[in-house]
Order: sequence, then C-alpha cells, then structure tokens
Amino acid sequence: MKKIFFTLMCALMVVAANAQDLNSNGDNILGEYLSLKDGSKSKIRITKQEDGAYTAQVFWVERDLDANGNKRKDVKNPDKSLRNVDIDKVVLIKDLKYVAKDKEWKGTKIYDPTAGKIYNVSIEFKEENKLKVFGNILGIGKTLYWTKIK
Repeated sequence: MKKIFFTLMCALMVVAANAQDLNSNGDNILGEYLSLKDGSKSKIRITKQEDGAYTAQVFWVERDLDANGNKRKDVKNPDKSLRNVDIDKVVLIKDLKYVAKDKEWKGTKIYDPTAGKIYNVSIEFKEENKLKVFGNILGIGKTLYWTKIK
C-alpha cells in the first residue's frame, strides 16, 4: 500500500513540475485549444501580436448554424459594431500579457459570447496541454479548462 501511495505521489509531483515548467515561458501558450462550455464545443487559436501580447480567437464552433441554417452571429456582444461577426470568428481575448514573476498570463479581459459578458482573466497551465482560464469580476468568477490540440 505504501508503495502504491509513493508511486502516486511521485506521479503527481511530476505533473505539477511539468505544469510549472510550461508556465515559465510566455510563448508556451501559443497553439490551438478545445473548449467545452455549457455542453458546447469550440476551438480557439492563441497567437502572438507584434507587440508581444497574445490574442485568443475562436476558429470553430460545434453548432455554428441557427435554426434557419444561417451562420450564427455574436448577437450578445456589448459592442454593437461586433454583433454581426460570425460566431466562429469571435475574438475572446486581446492584449493578454505574460507576467514572468507570476508565471501566468493576465492583464486584460476575456469575452464570453454565450453570455455577452466581459471578465478579468488570468491563465496558467495546470497540467500538460491543459490551460486553466479563470474569468472573474471582483474575484468572483468561473474557471474553464482549454485542452491543447495543436
């Protein structure tokens, strides 16, 4: 029994150490991720801007057509000029910064197109290929996990 417990603890320490290593370089966040929110799947691409900040944009949504067979739009966006954007082209995060001393990405907002709300955001790897995305207002919020697919 002690041997099984010791092996399990070692495995957990390796996973935690690997996640910390992934959080030690800002560009480790680059790539494509699968998100599952409220039973709906989407794919998000994180890219680096010329100024060194990061952007997260949807590029695929599981249910992208409305009841009439038309491409769904971002109708809940608080910015009325963006309500005609296709749901599979919505920018979720702009100007995300990597903060080396905290080993996480933050300093901006995340947009939730399902609710039409904007939250403060902080992101970090919790394990290999899994981002913890925490959106909050005054510390109260919701955590999503995005799984790296590419």
